[in-house]
Amino acid sequence: MGPTPENTCLPQEVKTRSQPEPRPSERPLADTADYDELLREYNQLRERFLRTTNALASAAHDLKTPLAILNGYIELLESERLGALNQRQSEILHDMHSSGQRLQHFIQDFLSFSVLEIGEMKMRYETADMNACLSEVCRLWSHRFQENGLALYFLGNDKVAAFPFDSAKVQRVISNLLENASKFTPAGGTVWLHAEPYMWERRSSNKPGVASERRRHDNALPNSAKVSVSDTGPGIPAEYHIEVFDDFFRLPQSENQSDGMGLGLAIARRLVNGMGGKIWVESDPGAGCKFSFIIPLQPVPTTASRGKSK
Repeated sequence: MGPTPENTCLPQEVKTRSQPEPRPSERPLADTADYDELLREYNQLRERFLRTTNALASAAHDLKTPLAILNGYIELLESERLGALNQRQSEILHDMHSSGQRLQHFIQDFLSFSVLEIGEMKMRYETADMNACLSEVCRLWSHRFQENGLALYFLGNDKVAAFPFDSAKVQRVISNLLENASKFTPAGGTVWLHAEPYMWERRSSNKPGVASERRRHDNALPNSAKVSVSDTGPGIPAEYHIEVFDDFFRLPQSENQSDGMGLGLAIARRLVNGMGGKIWVESDPGAGCKFSFIIPLQPVPTTASRGKSK
């Protein structure tokens, strides 16, 4: 009896599966043409994206001067140096001033985002005291927190020795985190800011990733500084712990409450990545948030500030 159809196909099937994948240089000409076409389309899209980003940044920059003039006139009127104001006029000017400040903040956020997106932000490392850096940010934000009925505490740590970092960029990251906390923490809540030495064991291919807090080695010498901002706000669901750092992302439940563009955490992520660090959030709904980031004690060379935290 001759072989069955199944037995007839089996040798050919086994032979086909055992053939190795062709190397790129051995791919058929049609596959190479498809790859070249995809690469060309990608480069075109990338170039168009950069042109659009630069154009929008230029437009935002052009808005800064007239907005600054308008804000200056509003402040002049509020000072009553041009004449006394009645209560209603004062309230209107106060609202105009607040709106002007918010618009100025949006423009600055977008300009920062544009510079980071096209990879033109340069880091300037100088040996400095992280505690002094954080204390200065707290001083600048204390009035805003008092106005919102929030308590802001800075917990200094003398174990964090001076090391090279970009103080201005770190202050921007902290400011963005504090602004985020002030928006979503209800009146009567508390926000803490503190730094500590940290041993950061980077992930590698032969070491599977584990929870960030469990990668610490208490017996090892610290190789980085960890800065955290904790609050007593509503918290963030676990499914959004990565997305909150995406560009223009806002939590669904806060879209009608927040007046931001969803760039604060995205900018913070890019700045931290640009310094060779990492940023993440730990939170449970109803139990507040703890945003933390790590800065290496020794600056590491980075090729770009774009991309996501690892």
